[in-house]
Amino acid sequence: MNTPIVLVLGANGRLGQAAVQAFAAVGWQVRAQMRRSPVRALPANATVVSAALADTEALAAQAAGARAVVYAVNPPYTDWERQALPQARLGMDAAQRLGALFMLPGNVYNFGADMPALLTETTPERPTTRKGRIRRDLEAAMRARAAQGLRSVVIRAGDFFGSGSGSWLDLAVVKALAKGKLVYPGPLDVPHAWAYLPDLARAFVAVAQRDDGPSFDALHFAGTTLTGAQLLDAVERAAASLGLRPAQGFRRGGMPWGVMRALGVVVPMMREVVEMAYLWRVPHALDGGALAAAVGPLAATPTDEALRQALLDLGWGGAAQSQRPNAGIVAGDPTRPPPR
Repeated sequence: MNTPIVLVLGANGRLGQAAVQAFAAVGWQVRAQMRRSPVRALPANATVVSAALADTEALAAQAAGARAVVYAVNPPYTDWERQALPQARLGMDAAQRLGALFMLPGNVYNFGADMPALLTETTPERPTTRKGRIRRDLEAAMRARAAQGLRSVVIRAGDFFGSGSGSWLDLAVVKALAKGKLVYPGPLDVPHAWAYLPDLARAFVAVAQRDDGPSFDALHFAGTTLTGAQLLDAVERAAASLGLRPAQGFRRGGMPWGVMRALGVVVPMMREVVEMAYLWRVPHALDGGALAAAVGPLAATPTDEALRQALLDLGWGGAAQSQRPNAGIVAGDPTRPPPR
């Protein structure tokens, strides 16, 4: 039986790196497409694909035989209107040219500010933001391509954390860890959906290994749902396990949404982040029942263990931890990567 091949588009990003590791760990040959040199050492069964996303023929040649294409491309958060759909269509082109399954990491933007507390695959999509409408249209484009022979799946998840920097965890929650402070973006009693990236990447592997499945599918990854208080408690325990808890304990604070809204007039990143602020006020969780029914039970990393590893991935726990830069969303740095 031939060894299966996966093409990971955007393999230098957080999800891309996690996908490379997860597929390689179970014996797949990985073709890791990236624009720059790998930021993380590739497994022995992974090779770099240097072709640009727009070069469908070169991608198909360098990833010949691929059974799945993981779309881990993440355009700048401030430029979704111009880039998100065109880039995703290029990813679909590559998958269709290869005869491979196109795999998209979905999010909850599609459901809007009136979404129910539990999201299933049949929950109506009623986006209330520009980004929500873009995500809805992107998935509609995937459905439309089914008639042209594209097989595709959306695996929807909550906010990413783990596998490096660029998430709400490092840009806000633990940004001031060295100063003994934790920050939470919303009310502490509201449930919020999170996805530990190594676990999510293993879900992608499980779906890619299916031999059946409809021409278009959307599945929800349950991940971890925590109130703000539960998350901060777990972060404190993870920090304590690494010797990072201050003697007097951590102080807790919130996000200066009013200041950020004012900054949004002149700082595009602030404008984009503030538009999605409802996600911290509206309780939501993802029902993973359909995914489990499709691929079987998925192992989940315990929350404390996942957060501990996420802190290690961010460089905490080493001798130089107190020297880490203190920059992120709250500081209004428009050059930082966006949260997902």
